[in-house]
Amino acid sequence: MQAFGRHYVVVRPLFSEDSFAEQHEKINRNRKTLRHHLKDYFTKLFLYCLHCSCNANRAKNAALSLLPIIGWMKNYNIKEWLLGDIVSGISTGLVAVLQGLAFSLLASLPPGYGLYTAFFPAIIYFFLGTSRHLSVGAFPILSLMVGAVVTRLVPDEGPPANITGFEGLSMEQQRVLVASSVTFVMGAFQLIMGLLQVGFIVMYLSETLVSGFTTAAAVHILVSQLRFVLGLDFPGINGPLAIIYTLIEVFSRITNTNVADLVISIVIMALVLIVKEINDRFKSKLPVPIPIEVIMTVIACGVSYAFNFKERFDVVVVGEMVNGYETPIAPNLEVVEETAVEAFPMAIVGFAVAFSVAKVYSVKHDYTIDGNQELLAFGVSNMFGASFRSFAASSALSRTAIQESTGGKTQIAGVLSAMMVLIVIVAVGFLLEPLPRSVLGALVIVNLKGMLMQFRELPYLWKNDRPDFVTWVVTFLASLFLGLDLGLAVGLGAELFTVVFRTQFPRCSILANITGTDIYRDRKDYSSIYEPGGVKIFKIPSPIFFANIDFFRDKLVQAVGFSPLKVLKKRNKALRKIRKMLCNGELEISDRGLKVRQPSIDSSEEDNSTAGLDQPIDFSGLPIQVNWKTELPANISVPPVNIHSLVLDFSAVSFLDISALKGLKATLKEFIRIEVDVYIVSCDVYIMEKLHQCSFFDDEIKTSIFYPTLHDAMLNILEMHPDHGELEKDININYEVIQRDSLSV
Repeated sequence: MQAFGRHYVVVRPLFSEDSFAEQHEKINRNRKTLRHHLKDYFTKLFLYCLHCSCNANRAKNAALSLLPIIGWMKNYNIKEWLLGDIVSGISTGLVAVLQGLAFSLLASLPPGYGLYTAFFPAIIYFFLGTSRHLSVGAFPILSLMVGAVVTRLVPDEGPPANITGFEGLSMEQQRVLVASSVTFVMGAFQLIMGLLQVGFIVMYLSETLVSGFTTAAAVHILVSQLRFVLGLDFPGINGPLAIIYTLIEVFSRITNTNVADLVISIVIMALVLIVKEINDRFKSKLPVPIPIEVIMTVIACGVSYAFNFKERFDVVVVGEMVNGYETPIAPNLEVVEETAVEAFPMAIVGFAVAFSVAKVYSVKHDYTIDGNQELLAFGVSNMFGASFRSFAASSALSRTAIQESTGGKTQIAGVLSAMMVLIVIVAVGFLLEPLPRSVLGALVIVNLKGMLMQFRELPYLWKNDRPDFVTWVVTFLASLFLGLDLGLAVGLGAELFTVVFRTQFPRCSILANITGTDIYRDRKDYSSIYEPGGVKIFKIPSPIFFANIDFFRDKLVQAVGFSPLKVLKKRNKALRKIRKMLCNGELEISDRGLKVRQPSIDSSEEDNSTAGLDQPIDFSGLPIQVNWKTELPANISVPPVNIHSLVLDFSAVSFLDISALKGLKATLKEFIRIEVDVYIVSCDVYIMEKLHQCSFFDDEIKTSIFYPTLHDAMLNILEMHPDHGELEKDININYEVIQRDSLSV
């Protein structure tokens, strides 16, 4: 190859796949079967376990893998990082306290139990997690999913579920038991997935699906907080259409709104939104974001206590807070059985959200995170936290953003934020008892702004990607009306449907040569193109499998302008008629071909049998070979075929299944039997191997129809059918056809 400035010239022989294989020997590789892979995996695992105890390096690597804290702690830069971690830990801890209290309401639990969720999982993640910036604790969507389970088993009105472990417990204790049990199961699922190394599962949750799901969850959260913001008293509702029933309850009781709660909520939301906007606009100038949630909470507590909001205005307050830690509890097996199905989507959602947030900051700060280790970390964190009455933990983008933006460098900031929560739990929690619950509801709603703003993605998706738009809308509507667990399942189904739709109905195209190049593009997209007469180049940009093989054949028929099977049957039927007319003396052979000697007297005996019409054309027994392009006798008609070569571009075909292979073989034979030369170009080497394994080739379909590039095939066609067009005259950058056995460089 020679390069001249921005041009290059390649001089090499014209290759088919056969000639390329003759000149370039391929290395034969023995590919392992599934049995060999499993055998190797378990052998390595056994040897690893056998040598781990006696090999110091292996033991060290195992410890580093299981406890990532060892890796980053030994490189901790005290002078540069410690102050930032302290400031970050204090700032994040204050927010974690408030969010723990607020998100407890979503979980239908007393506010104090959210503090346990902000403490225990964060301590375990400090040792096991691979992200240095993730703030672990309550997450609104998970809290809402826990709340749906809690209110299903222990409703506000009516008897609880028939569970033995509920005997002798108050409603609050029953709800705490349900929340901790479902959290334990959720953590167990995450731990099992981590041990099985299936962290890749989050790849099946596309950004579009997650966006639609979280937006619906935000609407659920917004509606669920209306009763606190408006000061209304009615039981929580869960299950399909819960959002509709909740809105009915809200509007039916709207006249009972507590004006004090409403005014407090409006003031809190307005001030917090304004200050958050200031934080965003001037974040480069502010040393740390203004902790407006903390400030407003302190003010609200003070005002509520000073003016006795609980007694004077009938405002519902946080009330008695947890004081210290309670003894550990074991999950209730009956609750585990009842909630296992709901715990699995919680495990997926919790991990997917945390991993996506962690990935953002790992890329920003140039370090790696391990998805499987993250699963292990969250699994153990949730199981451990559940034993101490915490509910489902993940990460919240707002808390993590605060931890990173205030100078946090490592999980030292995370453990310091947990220490702030500890102080509240054991020492100063009583100061939050006068806090109106409407304040917590208002803070929850304000923090939904980012998720609710995802509605702005819809015009972009509609304009640029309709299948993704459908996925977003279906996921949103299903999650909104059927509930978050069923909605996630429906969203996954919709996402898979769009994938199938894209592959089942791909955008096929007819290619043409871009004048003066060896490049081929869709002929509809360019004006300066060249198409040799009698040649069609067809491209399908997707795998070919059982679901789209018929679509492929229909599009191919549209591209060439005729059905090869119909042409084949017409020709065979015409041959039958010609044979019969020759036998009856109705046709004679002249210099110009077949000529009618005398018209048929009786045409009632015309052969209408369809047997054998799809077989190869057989001229045996005829004195001449019929030229289908010449004029046939008046009473014999055959559809015209205006191409002599068909090129199939397989450069985007990644696999063929057996059904598609059989359909492709039948289609190729139909074209070959009507004297259309078929070429397949840029076929993947593994597809070629599969074609050989499945006996694709026979007397009609030969390996010689395969070419390594489209241009090779086109040059071969022009040799066989000279066109004297632009492809031969004007190409300056081409593969010259030369009689050499080696490549000139």
